[in-house]
Formats: sequence, structure tokens, C-alpha cells
Amino acid sequence: MSRNVRVLRCTPEDVFDVLGDGWLYPSWVVGASRMRDVDASWPAQGAELHHSFGVWPLLIDDKTVVEEYDPPRRMVMRARGWPVGEARVFLEVKARGSDCVVRIREEAVAGPGRFVPRALMDMMLHWRNDETLHRLAYLAEGRAVPSEYIVSRGPRVVAGGS
Repeated sequence: MSRNVRVLRCTPEDVFDVLGDGWLYPSWVVGASRMRDVDASWPAQGAELHHSFGVWPLLIDDKTVVEEYDPPRRMVMRARGWPVGEARVFLEVKARGSDCVVRIREEAVAGPGRFVPRALMDMMLHWRNDETLHRLAYLAEGRAVPSEYIVSRGPRVVAGGS
């Protein structure tokens, strides 16, 4: 099972703000190229994202299903990408001071991907998920307001008038 870890300069809630917006999925998941539909119940357990992967004109339509959703700590999804197969993806987030640690684990659970030698599959997934966490960091950190700029406990007010 491939494992990646990254420290993000934001809160776990900022990470789950991104995870909770299904339309952002192709912005942070390497390989996903476009969204076709997001269930109204996303990200509740059983909700589906209908996405495509690949590069035009060779796009394959498939979906990802939420198996577990426990914000701001954990999300488990079953990502389909046939003909390659299906993977279970675990995202775990823990606060670390004003930052957070995000762990992603991924394992092939169905289809031909299960038969790729584990060392080779882990190497490919490690590279992909490193970039996935990098992209997730851009989105989550970009939504976060650094605590040194918060000047009131009411609505978020940023120094400089925004």
C-alpha cells in the first residue's frame, strides 16, 4: 500500500473544505481530468463523484464513491478507473500546532491493478500521490487565512481591508 505524508500550512478544517467540494476533485487528484456530476449529498457516505480521467480525446468516464467521511479527521473513498481497476484511498488529517499533517494511503482493490507487483505499484502511486498532496496543499492553504492576519473573532477580516 502506497503511503505519502505532507505538512500543510492550514487547519484540518481547511483541508476538509476542499475535500467537501466535489467539483474541485480534478484540481487536486492527479489523473482526474474533468467533473461530470457531483451528488447533492457529497461528501456523505455513499455519495458519488462522476469524473473522467485521461487526456482528450482518450477520456474514460468513471466515478468515486465515499466509503467513510469523518471531518476533519478522515475520509475513505473507492476510486474507480476502469480498465485499470479500483483503489481504496484513505485520507487522514491531524492538527499539528497551527498546521496539519495529511496522510494518503492507496491500495488497489479490484481489477488488473491488483496484479501489478506491489513494489512497482507503490512506486507509481507514491509519485502520483506526492503530487496529489502538493495540489491539495495549494488549494487548502490558499483558502486558509493565516492567523497573524485575523484581527477580529467575527467574520474573517484580513489586514489590508479585504
